Amino acid sequence: MVLSMARSAAFSFEDPISYQTAIRGAAVEMFVTVKGSFHAELMHIQFDKLCMQYARENLPRVAHFAISPKRGGIVFLTDANQPAAQCCGMDVSSEAIVIVGAGSSGHVRSCDACRWAGLALPVEDLSATGNALAGHELTEASSTRLVYPNPARMARLVRLRAAAQRLAEVTPDTLAHPEVSNTFKHELMHAMVACLADEAPAKPTSGWRHHTVIINRFEKVLAANSDRPMHLAEICAAVGASERTLEICCEEHLGMGPIRYLWLRRMHLVRRSLIQADPSSTTVTQIATGHGFWELGRFAVSYKELFEESPSAALHRPARDLRTIQDRPRGFADSKFA
Repeated sequence: MVLSMARSAAFSFEDPISYQTAIRGAAVEMFVTVKGSFHAELMHIQFDKLCMQYARENLPRVAHFAISPKRGGIVFLTDANQPAAQCCGMDVSSEAIVIVGAGSSGHVRSCDACRWAGLALPVEDLSATGNALAGHELTEASSTRLVYPNPARMARLVRLRAAAQRLAEVTPDTLAHPEVSNTFKHELMHAMVACLADEAPAKPTSGWRHHTVIINRFEKVLAANSDRPMHLAEICAAVGASERTLEICCEEHLGMGPIRYLWLRRMHLVRRSLIQADPSSTTVTQIATGHGFWELGRFAVSYKELFEESPSAALHRPARDLRTIQDRPRGFADSKFA
């Protein structure tokens, strides 16, 4: 048997732009939904082909995700005391596991500070593991679903994840030892399979599949027109849904109506453009109007309320300040989160 060492790294973020790009195995577009200073911490632990992630975020947000077609796995909340989150219109408590198939996509949102973890494997290894230990496939391609495992098995998975995190924080050399790493890898994989082997599937709400199709079309339309503002009538026509139906779908999956989501999305796109622009050749007015904000006074007030800095301050960040929104290696011992 070939043994390999686990590799771990912890990062701290002060902006969702850099945080979302550091999440492995998925393309993520994240929008914080309340005003405040964003902070997140992310840990990666790589056990050979098994990847474990653990994250802590301090503000509620909504995110659109697209899982890599080469990987699949599970995501779950790690703290029983935190508010439930929502994935693809389904309420997710700490008693549940979200199964994400390779190539799947959807929306996930939190209502408060959030702590979550994920385990992922290449598609072929996930299939082999499921067939070997459970006798069937663990995930379905392009499928996202919610399950409620046996509580004792769920508790074991949560404990193992926490133990791996503690070793990575306190004694990373111990976790990197081949025998320790190999033991953790197999224990985590076995715990994951045990949770899913006798899964009790959650029943989607009425019309969930139809609404999921509509919300996916909605995101595709927005992605295809990210460089210009769109009116609601135009979006409804492109999506093939009435304004009322789109409103219901957005409330189910995003926790807000389409108008609010479009505004929030454009505000975050403006922020990204301001931070990345060269102030010597670009103005706030050019960027704001380019994203459909014509009333510049109202835009500036709304921007400052949401991000706690003016658009001009974002555009003219000193180079040293720009580095603070990039990922920085950091120990969890001095975490901002209790």
